[in-house]
This record gives sequence, C-alpha cells and structure tokens, in this order.
Amino acid sequence: MYPAVFFDALRVKIREDAVVRNKAVYLALGLHADGTRDILGLWIENTEGAKFWMKVFNELKTRGVGNILIAVTDGLEGMSEALSVVFPATTLQTCIVHLIRNSLDYAGWKDRKALAAAIKPIYTAVTAEAAAAALDAFEAGAWGQKFPTVVALSRRAWDRVIPFFAFPTEVRRVMYTTNAIESVNAQVRKIIKARGHFPTDDSAAKLIWLALRNITAKWDRAARHWKEAMNQFAILYADRFIRPAA
Repeated sequence: MYPAVFFDALRVKIREDAVVRNKAVYLALGLHADGTRDILGLWIENTEGAKFWMKVFNELKTRGVGNILIAVTDGLEGMSEALSVVFPATTLQTCIVHLIRNSLDYAGWKDRKALAAAIKPIYTAVTAEAAAAALDAFEAGAWGQKFPTVVALSRRAWDRVIPFFAFPTEVRRVMYTTNAIESVNAQVRKIIKARGHFPTDDSAAKLIWLALRNITAKWDRAARHWKEAMNQFAILYADRFIRPAA
C-alpha cells in the first residue's frame, strides 16, 4: 500500500533507426506507509497514452503494488483512463507544484513574483468552493486579464485539482514536500547531460538506473511532518491505509 505515488517524465535523446529522437523516461516515486520513499520503476516510451499506462499499472500490480491512495501527476495523457481500470479506488491528483510552475512559465522574470502572489489564494484556499471563487476573482482582476492563459490552464486541470482541497493541511503539506521526483529528475539530467545521446533504450535505462540507485541510497528518513499526515491518512482512508509495522 502506497499513500501516494508521484509520476513524472524527463526527456532523453536516444538513437533509433539512425535518427536521434527525444524519448520520454517515466519515473514512479512511491511514498511508503512509514513516510520513506522509493523509486517503483522507470519506463522508456515514444508516446504516452492509455495503452502505455495500462502496461505500467499492470506491471506495478503484478510486482506487488496492491493499493495506491493518491496518484500525483502533471496531466500525463491517458493516465486517468488506465488508472480507473487497474486501480479504480485511487484518487488522481494534478501536481499543484507543477501547475503553479507551469503558470509562472507564461510570465517574464519581472512579473513572476507578483503573479505567484496573485495565484497563491487559489491553491491555498480552504475548500474547493473558496478556490473556485479565488480563481474567478483572479480572472476578473488585472493579473487575470494580463495572463488569460494562466486561467485557462487552471480551468483545464480543475477536475484533477479539486481533490486536493478535500485533504487536511497535514496531507497537503506532505503532497508538497514529498514531491522529490522533480529533484530526482534534476539530478538525473545532470548525469545524462554530458552524454549527448544514447545508442539504445537499454543503454539509457542502465545509466539512469545506476544514477537512481545512488540517489535513493540516501533516502533513509521519513518525509517531514509524516506522523501528522499518517494519522490523517488513517482517518481519511480507514481500512485502505495499512499502518507500517512497529
């Protein structure tokens, strides 16, 4: 049982059919019941979609993943459909950190700090209703008029954002602070940057696996504030949350 699993991708240059292509390497980072983390797998694929994610989820299930409470992702295509088949009880949650960062990408450096402050009330709202009202207020205000693309981005993802507002503060905090998959991707990118491109998928997978082994060797501590979050998970998910062994 994993209280949360984070899914993300990074792009890697790999030679295929005498052409160097940009391929996606997908990673899954699982949060254990005791608050520690682990990489559950990596997959290399040309295109994402429901068929690909069905393969990923079925592989995880075969390897022993019996229950995922929350799957956190950045709008990866086809994931929702596949997840509803293989892990139908799992809550699919758009990564709020990704969404905020993607929103700030539309602004120049001189506007980013002010834009971040303007959208903060949306994602720190107490309830989904309050968040929707804050989004409406942002859209009607000066920053919403200047950056309508930010409003459109939020509204497109809104169905997958809403579950976040049902979580108590303790769980929200963990959802932010355990999103170490971005840190993992950054460390992997540093390693592969000097390689240029890889001759095969296998060569890329082997080097990334070695990098991940070194990165995860340092993961021996629970996430910050995990005890508070664990109690909230136990209340929210009752019998589905299996407490760690003492």
